[in-house]
Amino acid sequence: MTSPTAPTPFAGTPEEISERMPSGAQLADQALAAITASGIAFSTSLDDRNEFGRDWWPLAIGWAQSGIVPSRPAVIMRPSSTEQVATVIKLAGELGLSVTAAAGRSGVCGGSIPLKGGISLDLTAMSGLLGLDDHSLTATFAAGTFGPELEAELASHGFTLGHWPQSMDLSTIGGWAACRGAGQFSTRYGKIEDLVLGLRVVLANGDVITTGGRGPRQAVGPDITQIFLGSEGTLGVITEVTVRITPKPTHEARRAFSFDSFSDGLDACRRILRRGATPAVLRLYDEIESERNFSISRCALIVLDEADSVILDATMAVVDHECAQATVEDVALVERWMGHRNDVSALEPLWKAGVVVDTIEVAGSWSSLDHLCEAVLGSLRAMEATVLASVHESHAYSDGACLYFTFAGRPEADTMAAREAYYIAAWDAAQHAAIAAGASLSHHHGVGIHRARFVDEALDGGLQILEKVKQALDPHHLLNPGKLGLPGSTWP
Repeated sequence: MTSPTAPTPFAGTPEEISERMPSGAQLADQALAAITASGIAFSTSLDDRNEFGRDWWPLAIGWAQSGIVPSRPAVIMRPSSTEQVATVIKLAGELGLSVTAAAGRSGVCGGSIPLKGGISLDLTAMSGLLGLDDHSLTATFAAGTFGPELEAELASHGFTLGHWPQSMDLSTIGGWAACRGAGQFSTRYGKIEDLVLGLRVVLANGDVITTGGRGPRQAVGPDITQIFLGSEGTLGVITEVTVRITPKPTHEARRAFSFDSFSDGLDACRRILRRGATPAVLRLYDEIESERNFSISRCALIVLDEADSVILDATMAVVDHECAQATVEDVALVERWMGHRNDVSALEPLWKAGVVVDTIEVAGSWSSLDHLCEAVLGSLRAMEATVLASVHESHAYSDGACLYFTFAGRPEADTMAAREAYYIAAWDAAQHAAIAAGASLSHHHGVGIHRARFVDEALDGGLQILEKVKQALDPHHLLNPGKLGLPGSTWP
C-alpha cells in the first residue's frame, strides 16, 4: 500500500514540475518540420499545451489553482480522418514521441494527461454520423462526436442511443468506448460495451483494423472489439464506433419512494430487477444524500422509465408492487434530479475553500452490497480529516449494482501537499476496502493514472495478461504510456 505522504510527480512548484516532467521540452526542429510537412492541423501554443495537460480529475482543480500543469504535450495534432490518425501514429513512431488520444477530456482519473509529453491526439475534428441502418437498428459515428450532437443526429431519424453520462456535454463516443462508460439510463439501455457492435481502430504501428459489425453475434474466437473497449487508448486509437440504436420511446413514467434504510431500498431494487423489469433510472440515496438532494430525511428512490406503452406499463407495475411497503414521495423529486443531474459546479468552490471532495464508483453483486457499503463508508469515516462520507446506488442490473461513494475532507494544514496526501489516503482506504469486499475497481470512470496502483489487486493476477497484450500490440509503449496499471504507471 502506497504511503499517503509519498512524493508524487505532480507535487511542488510549477518550475520544479516542469524540470521533472519530460513534457516540458519543446519539439526539436526536425520533429516540427516533419509534423508541418504532414499537412495535419497542429498547435504548439503554450495555452493549448496547458489545456491538454489536464482533464477533469478533481486534483487538477487544486493544480490549476496553484498554477500547476501536471504534464503538457509538446504538440497537439488534430487529424480529420482515420487515415490522418494513422499518419500521426506512424510519424510519432519515427520521431520517438508518445501519443495520447484525447477529445472532450472529461475523464476524472487523469487518463488523458500526456505523462511522457509527446503528441496529444485531438480527435474532435472527426465528428458526425457516418452511417445508419434503420432496418437493423445500427449506426456508425466518428469517434470525436460529442454526446449532444450524437443524440440530435439520431433524434432527427427517430432514434436514440440511450447513453446519457453525466459528462454528456463534454464527452465523445470514442471516449465512452475507450473508458467503458455508463449512461444514467444504463439499467434499460446497458453500458457502452453493451451498445457497441464494432470499432475502427488504428494500432501502434499505424495499421487500421475493423472489429465486429458483422451481425449481432459471432463465434470466431475471442471478441476482438472487447480488447479495445476500456483500453483507454493504450492498445489502439478508436476512430469510428458502430452501435445499436433504439427507436425513440413513445411513453414515459416516473415514481418516487423512500425507505427506512438504505439496505431496505437496495433490496427493493434487487427484487425489481430479479423480476425482469429494467426501468431506465433506478437511483437510491442514503439519508445524507437524500437530505442534500431532496430535503427528505429518509432514503429516497427515484424511478424513471421510457419505452413502448405496453412494456412501460408492465415495468411500472413491477416497481409499484415491489415498493408497496415504501413511503410514496412526490414524483417531483424525479424532475428535481433531472434538472441537476449533470451539475458539478459545487466541486470547484469546495476545493478552493480547502475541502477535498471526490466520488468513488464501484460495482458489486447484490449479495455483497450491504457489506460493501459498511466497509467503504467505515474506511472513509475512520480518517481524522473526513467530514462527510455518503453513498447512492446509481446503476442497477439483475446481478448487482453500482454504488457511488462521496467523501469530503478538510486536512488540518491548508496546503496543496496536505490535500493531496489526504486525497491519496482516502482513495487507498476506500478502494482497498471495496476490492476486499468483492467489488470491482471501477464501474465506469476507468483507471487512467489515478487508479493504476490498484489494478493488479483488482484483476487478481490478470494484469500479466494485459501486459502481454500491450507488449504484443505496442512494444515501444507509444500509446498513452503510464495508464491502466501497465508498466510506467507510477503515480503516486
